Amino acid sequence: MLRICLTLTLLGGLAVPAGAQDRSRFGRSSTDWCNQVDSDRVAHCEVREMTISASNPIDVDAGRNGGISVRGWDRSDALVRARIVGYGNTDADARRATSNVRIETAGNVVRADGSSGDGDTSWYVSYEISVPRTAMLTLTANNGGIGIEDFHGTANFHTRNGGIVLRDVGGDIKGETTNGGVTLDVSGDHWDGAGLDVTTRNGGVKIWLPEHYSAELEVGTTHGRLNVAVPMTVQGTISRTLTTTLGSGGAKLRAITTNGGVSIQPR
Repeated sequence: MLRICLTLTLLGGLAVPAGAQDRSRFGRSSTDWCNQVDSDRVAHCEVREMTISASNPIDVDAGRNGGISVRGWDRSDALVRARIVGYGNTDADARRATSNVRIETAGNVVRADGSSGDGDTSWYVSYEISVPRTAMLTLTANNGGIGIEDFHGTANFHTRNGGIVLRDVGGDIKGETTNGGVTLDVSGDHWDGAGLDVTTRNGGVKIWLPEHYSAELEVGTTHGRLNVAVPMTVQGTISRTLTTTLGSGGAKLRAITTNGGVSIQPR
């Protein structure tokens, strides 16, 4: 087998893309968060906050149509912010749908429970959760995205229809989405922890890497293009899969898609 050693710059320049500068809106005010609700139906929104212990693991299930955003912080407890949105034919119906929802946190299992509605009303809940940076997390969503930032603990996550955004993370991160893109924006000069393993079936993978970053990198796509805009040394045949050692190596970062492109850009 032919072995080659080269510097890749495929299908792209070295300018930092605008997306690398985007930051989350985590911690927005209740009013701003509720203003993000967009619907043709009559809606009522409220945000509830509760503090829970951070004993591991913390298990969050957003149910149908809700997303989950997690950020690490220096405190030893966890803050749960739940945005509850109720829908109805009238404002009174929407308010009633919202008021019937209960946020349960017993045993550090965060769930929403409430009336399933009468056909004219419905509801969903999204979460913003601040946790210790080395916590253990299990995150589940259905028709909603999952975001994790400033975190270096253990996280396992799954969403069926929603994107994944990981910023300034380390630790042991594993997860998947069925329909949604994956964004990884790392900082520092190496991955601090066991590694990363994320997959999507239908969605692109975008990775932003700092200069002089060290890790074992594996990315790939079955039906899509590979776009590498950072210098790196590669041995072997390059097609839709790229496996390489960045810098001095280290933890393995794996990000795979079936239907979608892969883009690696400088941070």
